[in-house]
Amino acid sequence: MNRTKPTFHATPIPDPSPDPGGARQATDPPGPPTRWLGLLQLRALRRDYLGFVTRLQREHGDLTLMRIVHERAYDLLSPELVREALVDNAEHLIRWERGIAVFEQVFGRSVLVTEGPLWQRQRRLLMPAFSPKRVAGYAGLMCEAAAETLAQALPPGQREGLVAMEALFSRLTMDVILRTLFSHRASADEVQSASRATQTLSETAMREMFHLMTLPDWLPLPGKRAKRQALRSLRGLIARHIEARRDQAQPDRHDDLLARLLAARDESDGSALSPAEVFDQCMVSFQAGHETSATALLWWSLLLARHPGVAQRLHTEVDQVLQGRLPGPQDLPALPWLGASLKEALRLYPPVAALMSRRTVRDIRLGPWQIPRGAVLRITPWVLHRDPRWFSEPDAFRPERFLPEAEPPVRGAWIPFGVGPRVCIGQHFALLEMTVVAAMLLQRFRLALPEPAPQALPKMNVTLRPDESVQLLLQLRRPGG
Repeated sequence: MNRTKPTFHATPIPDPSPDPGGARQATDPPGPPTRWLGLLQLRALRRDYLGFVTRLQREHGDLTLMRIVHERAYDLLSPELVREALVDNAEHLIRWERGIAVFEQVFGRSVLVTEGPLWQRQRRLLMPAFSPKRVAGYAGLMCEAAAETLAQALPPGQREGLVAMEALFSRLTMDVILRTLFSHRASADEVQSASRATQTLSETAMREMFHLMTLPDWLPLPGKRAKRQALRSLRGLIARHIEARRDQAQPDRHDDLLARLLAARDESDGSALSPAEVFDQCMVSFQAGHETSATALLWWSLLLARHPGVAQRLHTEVDQVLQGRLPGPQDLPALPWLGASLKEALRLYPPVAALMSRRTVRDIRLGPWQIPRGAVLRITPWVLHRDPRWFSEPDAFRPERFLPEAEPPVRGAWIPFGVGPRVCIGQHFALLEMTVVAAMLLQRFRLALPEPAPQALPKMNVTLRPDESVQLLLQLRRPGG
């Protein structure tokens, strides 16, 4: 792994010809010249966000400025700049309003979108439910869900077959989060309906990010009906489970996430989460708790099928450590190759590959540049994760980068869960879930590419998914085979 000290690089560009979006000043960072108020760049971003930002860094450096209509948008493309912004200057940043407006339609006033004292209170109330110790207690539920789903991966009596991996992992992770949230097993109808709704909302959110405003959903416009149906489906699912709990004679007898949300009290004033807050936190936990894990496992499985040598090393490690028993949180340190393979998959294909955006609420300094109040800062993990300064052979699948004895990545170069005060609250849950599911899959099956093998190019909506269905050949393993 490259361990170059973080540096800034910039390619000077000549002052552009006069542009209607505002002239570039000598004190501005480099960036593409503005044409047509930056709308051409906005269209290019929408067409290929990851490719555009990759080229932006290559042509203009680690900190660039784009003028889009009235906005000054800065892309931060080095680990040090990201940490300066999200850690050192966290108190001077808020979430980008357009992203919040889009996400709030789905997640309400949840911890994902709130700011200031309200966010601090919500985060404080939620943290105990997602502590490493509490998350470890969910391992049994994860094993139960994985065992049931994997037992149905192939038809009875069949030892191998093509399996749609996205559907498999969506069903499995959805079952995990429903058991964790509501002590409820996912039905086939729930999985199908929620998976379809999740995909619809992800695609819709990506489109709406590039609009100046969101038109009312009741308008008879393309995509609005599908969005309304998707929101109805997910809200109905969450509401039914919460109402069922409240109707129970002993609603506090459960030891699940909903019970902890209902029982949570703020130490400062003894207040509880309101009914609306409980609903919103359940909604964001359900969505984030299954979609990102399913997406990460999908890419991981495809990478293993493409690299049978790595897969064999993982089979050997899992067999030797677990000896056929179910995995638990205590086994994670003894499965270094498995953990490293999952982290490397998260590096190559971070589920949240972009759209980490902030607004400055006062002037700040990043590297050698003064960033004004009201600017938009954009962080793109995809570019950071594939920068050869921080990861040699950045496009190669090399799990050994993340082995315990390897030198760790430069701080801020690997951020699949974000960084700073708003780092993903569910990261311990996600890593445990992915490790448990991956270990149990490896105990039972070998993964192989079919003919023809899926090309599976990354396509960015809110999460990074393959642009085509990924079907892999699952071959049932004999014990120890």
